[in-house]
Amino acid sequence: MSSDLAGVWEVALSDGVHRIEFEHGTTTGKRVIYVDGKEVVRRDWMFKLVGKETFSVGQSDTKATINIDAVSGFAYEYTLEINGKSLKQYMENRSKVTSTWLLNLDGIDCRVVLEKDTMDVWCNGEKIETAGEFVDDGTETHFTLGDHNCCVKAVSSGKKRDGIIHTLLVDGTEVAECTE
Repeated sequence: MSSDLAGVWEVALSDGVHRIEFEHGTTTGKRVIYVDGKEVVRRDWMFKLVGKETFSVGQSDTKATINIDAVSGFAYEYTLEINGKSLKQYMENRSKVTSTWLLNLDGIDCRVVLEKDTMDVWCNGEKIETAGEFVDDGTETHFTLGDHNCCVKAVSSGKKRDGIIHTLLVDGTEVAECTE
């Protein structure tokens, strides 16, 4: 990494939290993008200092774009978009379509993510094999983590505004959901 580091963002996706770093050489026009420390874009000697760079992040190749705008003189503003939305809008929407739990099982930190639209379950970047079943008060999605039996229960809140409530149970014990 050089001293041209212009922006750093943390993006939470189903397969993990990814770190995006952007270098912008305002005298040379150089643009370099790193995702999780790995260089994914490099452009040297670009004469146009403003514009955008598009690349993908994570296992599902989520589209990301860094916008480079001149603010005044030689000052620049850098904004990150994920799937065409500002990072803030994307994260607000993401909190509606996913549930995330952080827990420690047998000394291993686990980040469990439920994608509510597909009912896919991810743990530490790996999509987990699940078995879904309908029960009296909703649905249960069963899976195992190590030697632990896990279940995501989906039940109606009874209120249209709150919708469906998703709860993670590990060996029968409820785990508190976290906000990212």
